[in-house]
Amino acid sequence: LTAIAFGTGSALRGKDAMEYVDRALEAGFSHIDTAAMYQNEDSVGLAIRESGLDRSDLYITTKYGGGDIQDSVRSSLYKLGVKSVDLYLIHNPRLVANDFEGAWAEFVKIKESGLAKSIGVSNFTVEQLQTIVKTGKTKPAVNQIRFHPYNYASYEDLLAYSAKHDIVIEAYGSLAPITTYPAGPLTPVLNQIAARIHGTPAQVIFKWVLAKGAVIVTTTSKPARLQEYLAVADLGAFGVSLLDLCGVLG
Repeated sequence: LTAIAFGTGSALRGKDAMEYVDRALEAGFSHIDTAAMYQNEDSVGLAIRESGLDRSDLYITTKYGGGDIQDSVRSSLYKLGVKSVDLYLIHNPRLVANDFEGAWAEFVKIKESGLAKSIGVSNFTVEQLQTIVKTGKTKPAVNQIRFHPYNYASYEDLLAYSAKHDIVIEAYGSLAPITTYPAGPLTPVLNQIAARIHGTPAQVIFKWVLAKGAVIVTTTSKPARLQEYLAVADLGAFGVSLLDLCGVLG
């Protein structure tokens, strides 16, 4: 599981994502995150096929969006043009709220049949995770959540529970301090740290996400941003220490 994934939701939802995925792959992304709900698995699959990359060089995630679970995963595989995905997630707990344990049993079958190498969830709370974990069957490999500095405190219990059970946190929406709350109290801090580490505010946030042990899921339509985001892994630990010292990001 790579430290950063290119997501095809948000602005790419319901759109032809081929050009954007192609750019991401060319830039060096190897983890592509999509979903049935995004309504673009077919164009994501086309980009993957036309990239010429070996399937083993890619990490592909997609998500269950409703209906019969076995039919849904097969539909996604058909649209993506692959025999299996690396990770298959329950996109939202409300999709299986009437039977968490039964739905998870179907996901376990998907893994056992080789249609997905790993299975997990998205947007699940601690209590919802507990419902699945207590079944004693395969635990979710991942919980993908909207995670950024401003909501960190509300997720401390979830992060602790996930760490205890070896459930990887994947973070989407992490750039909210820049995109959603640009006038928030973090803005001057991010700018200060970015200047100190010769990076950008987005890189500072992503470095913080990595320091919290989470995987980044992000997207952009700008080629230059792709390189900016991929370069986060090369930023030194100095940036992380600054984040902790400032006492604002947590």
